[in-house]
Amino acid sequence: MRIAIDARGINWYKGTGIGTYTKNILRNLLNLDIENHYQIYWAGESYEEYLKENSKLIFVSSRNHNFFEKYYFPSNLKRENIEVYHVPQNGIGMSDSLQCKKVVTIHDLIPYIMPETVGKGYLTKFLSEMPQIIANAKAIITVSEYSKKDILRFFPIDPEKIFVTPLAAASKYKPQDKLKCKEFIKNKYNITKPFILYIGGFSPRKNVKALIIAFSKIFKELPVEYNLVIVGADNRDQFAYLNSLGLNMEISNQIIFTNYVLDDDLPMFYNACEVFAYPSLYEGFGLPPLEAMSCGVPVITSNLTSIPEVVGEAGILIDPYDEEALSKALLKVLCDLKLQSSLGLKGIERAKNYNWKKTAEETLKVYKCI
Repeated sequence: MRIAIDARGINWYKGTGIGTYTKNILRNLLNLDIENHYQIYWAGESYEEYLKENSKLIFVSSRNHNFFEKYYFPSNLKRENIEVYHVPQNGIGMSDSLQCKKVVTIHDLIPYIMPETVGKGYLTKFLSEMPQIIANAKAIITVSEYSKKDILRFFPIDPEKIFVTPLAAASKYKPQDKLKCKEFIKNKYNITKPFILYIGGFSPRKNVKALIIAFSKIFKELPVEYNLVIVGADNRDQFAYLNSLGLNMEISNQIIFTNYVLDDDLPMFYNACEVFAYPSLYEGFGLPPLEAMSCGVPVITSNLTSIPEVVGEAGILIDPYDEEALSKALLKVLCDLKLQSSLGLKGIERAKNYNWKKTAEETLKVYKCI
């Protein structure tokens, strides 16, 4: 079988769920499948590991997207006799004129459900293209049962057309020596106190505001002085708003915004923290809680959308709209060492249910069955 994958998202969306998904799916497909041929559309650097005996990389410009998507890709797919074409970034950019079988991964329908949290340009593109993407796809892959239900709620299609292949934490997310990780964080990031950790974006749906408010309610009640460490690339508008929120509550000295952190440093942050908090309002999957669980860290997260499906009983689930409930959960975990240990062990066991090799195997089954 001749398979093509649009892998431009590996570099375009690096550090996001889509970028992480595309990278790990492609990497594991190439490692486990030596029978089929893979044609990979690529933009940017760091491509060496994807060069295999049964793969071919096609390098395209990061500019002129419309030309490549409307003209070059359809022509190239036909000329190369591609049988299955997979677009992992929600199917965006997939031409209507493709003659091969089309597979798309739709991670979530946030533009339909929480349009106010999406940039105007992407919102317009997503809403205008998605009905045709759904109609043209031979198979739709999504990342959780919850996302499958959302797709069926907005698009009354045959449920058998949708396949659920969950995400996974990378192998680097694992328990490490806590003291060594604390020392690393102290030396590189000057974080010297025990801390509550958040890793993720600054979109309003991530609900970082509620975490700051919840922390402000309890930081004086904690047995020792804690920091709230917020890891994520600086989104100018949201960062300014959240920073002013901390100033207004007179806790800005307790909140540390790290800005962008190297991928390889993230496991150190997870292992060095006392608890990971993720009060998101909506997730198609929610990878950070799973990464934290893989590191054996206590997790407090949302009881909404796909998150309970991923976390199960291995974390404390709260109503993210209830700041008081989040405060109480933080206080409870930080004041109870036995609970911290119990949640950490449960998280490690729960995380074993997810791995990228299994996800790639399920993806390959989709290619073969359509």
